[in-house]
Amino acid sequence: MPAEWELHEATWISWPHPATQSFPGSYAKMLPHYARMAVEIARAETLRVNVADADEENLARALLADAPPDRVEFFHIPTDEPWTRDHGAIFLRRKEAPRLAAVNFGFNAWGWKMSPFEEDDNAARLMAGAVSAKLFNRDHFVLEGGSIDVNGTGTLLTTESCLLNPNRNPSLSKEQIEDVLCGCLGVTKVLWLGDGIAGDDTDGHVDVIARFVNEDTVVTCVEEDPDDENYEPLQINLDRLLGMTLADGRPLRVVKLPMPPKILREGRRLPATYANFYITNSSVLLPAYGDPADAWAESVLREVFPARRIVPLDCSEIIWGLGGFHCLTQQQPAIPR
Repeated sequence: MPAEWELHEATWISWPHPATQSFPGSYAKMLPHYARMAVEIARAETLRVNVADADEENLARALLADAPPDRVEFFHIPTDEPWTRDHGAIFLRRKEAPRLAAVNFGFNAWGWKMSPFEEDDNAARLMAGAVSAKLFNRDHFVLEGGSIDVNGTGTLLTTESCLLNPNRNPSLSKEQIEDVLCGCLGVTKVLWLGDGIAGDDTDGHVDVIARFVNEDTVVTCVEEDPDDENYEPLQINLDRLLGMTLADGRPLRVVKLPMPPKILREGRRLPATYANFYITNSSVLLPAYGDPADAWAESVLREVFPARRIVPLDCSEIIWGLGGFHCLTQQQPAIPR
């Protein structure tokens, strides 16, 4: 599995439907922000959009009018919810004979938290077929793309709170889960963090708290307020990272990323974070929340991505769906011709 900063052929998204369960009472408010994210991706690379049918394709085309038309492609692949990172194919690059491949892992709606999810569970297979990727079917093993992050040279980052949760793969031990990850994704070392942040209904996806930004560097969220419920778990994760090494034995370089202020909506804390950024071929889409901490996070990402534009985009409506830009996207790596 190539790292996200490696060259993409395209980025996939799944267009959200009006009946989505992810944005109760807020679909109309969220959609312009979602469309802006999509347009920014299309300005950097090809955008591949899953839609339910021709009517939804026409709606999406109208909202993506500002995108370069030659960089937007539509596929009639129905989905239940828009979180492509989790239900979409995880694309691979076969080293022995350069060719696109994909893994179809099982999807159970984050531990049976939503229903229906049959269309989501079927999307990865259809996405792989649409681009003639060699498909490796591992649907007996439940895995969401947001629960893992790789550096492209053998190391994978994940969390115990998600992958060891009994609502995913209860019959497998930690060692057996590592064996599946290594065998399917071409990694040789798995780094385990502990818990995620408050409000995250995925049971602690790693892409909400810590991300590789190059082969030997991870940015990780740190809460400055000791009275905040995220302070202790993020400090524990920071301590773990500081003691970790990569697959090749090098020490892991760790850069701190701030947390946005606590966001409450209808009495619920939302999993607002700056770690859920998405890396395109020429930019980094940064979740922004209209707070001074946005500028702090932008400066951190500018330091670790000096060759890319940092594009802050308003995520205050999208986070109501309990996810961000990384959750909504899935990269398809470029294959040497």
